[in-house]
Amino acid sequence: MKSYKPYKKKFIGWLFTVPIILSIIGLFFVFEASSVRSFQEYGESFHYFKLQLIWIILGIASMFFFSVFDYRKLYYFSLFFILGTIILLTIVLIPGIGYSAGGARRWIDFGVINLQPTELAKLSVIIYLSSWFVTRERKRFFSFLILLSILMLLIILQPDMGTAIIVFAISIIIYFLAGIELWYLALLLPGAFALFLLLVRVAPYRFRRLLAFFDPTLDPLGITYHINQILISLGSGGFLGQGFGASRQKYLYLPEAHTDSIFAIIGEEFGFVGTFLLISLYLYLMYRIYQIALHASDRFGKLLAGGILAFFNLQIIINLSGMVNLLPLTGVPLPFISYGGSNLLISFMLIGILINIAKKSRLL
Repeated sequence: MKSYKPYKKKFIGWLFTVPIILSIIGLFFVFEASSVRSFQEYGESFHYFKLQLIWIILGIASMFFFSVFDYRKLYYFSLFFILGTIILLTIVLIPGIGYSAGGARRWIDFGVINLQPTELAKLSVIIYLSSWFVTRERKRFFSFLILLSILMLLIILQPDMGTAIIVFAISIIIYFLAGIELWYLALLLPGAFALFLLLVRVAPYRFRRLLAFFDPTLDPLGITYHINQILISLGSGGFLGQGFGASRQKYLYLPEAHTDSIFAIIGEEFGFVGTFLLISLYLYLMYRIYQIALHASDRFGKLLAGGILAFFNLQIIINLSGMVNLLPLTGVPLPFISYGGSNLLISFMLIGILINIAKKSRLL
């Protein structure tokens, strides 16, 4: 076992390093993409930069905490996590408490910070379902379905279809990894898809967004404006990009340039080469997380790591696919890169949990 110690130390070192590298890259591009908007709204160019820096510091501190906190103790806190999340998801819907922006009520304003309960839902689902399925007990599918339905309802009411899809997918993946009554999934998935189509059809803005996905030329100054500006930004980057700071789309042409659409600014300034290197960094991180899930020392650790792997993969795939019009735009942030404190904090916490699982793994 002694021969594995240097490799294990190096492995864990990279788990600490890669998210910090990604967050520093994101910090620079948050400033790049938000400086004009920040000056227009707050009279200074560094407003969003400073907030993101604070969240990065808090995130790194949380990562270090969870890297030394025994992940097996999360089993005993899992019920409190999920109940607290359900309470917060309910509170955010109350006018006067929940903070609205862009037609959605997703934030609770605590004065100094805004908390987004849907991001906490991703963490809570991973921890709670992993602890729930530690033992292979039967007759859990309908209880699982009730819990999932409650979460989906509260998230869709905000509305936040992107997060609802991610929470649903994470839940299904953990259920699949647990290997409990898998044939029930054959009934659940078609029903879930039918419900998704119904939700799209009854909400005009969702239906228009779907139409924009199929035909970006449909309404260039309206519903398809966002995706067209993204494609212009990426297309103008070419192979090597326009150069750092040379983006034109950041001058309020591209909506949500510092949040969901930040990848387009990276592509515009650093081109195919820059985006390829960024995606390669993500792929390396995903491979390392996969190794942790494969070699975790117990069933709880395997389910936790598998759920965390699903969390990062889903967010990366959905965000990047939306940027190149392979999927409709859903408002899902790019982990460690996009502006947003709640998602950044949860991402660092999950990396800390992974590091603790890696420390106790058997083969690394």
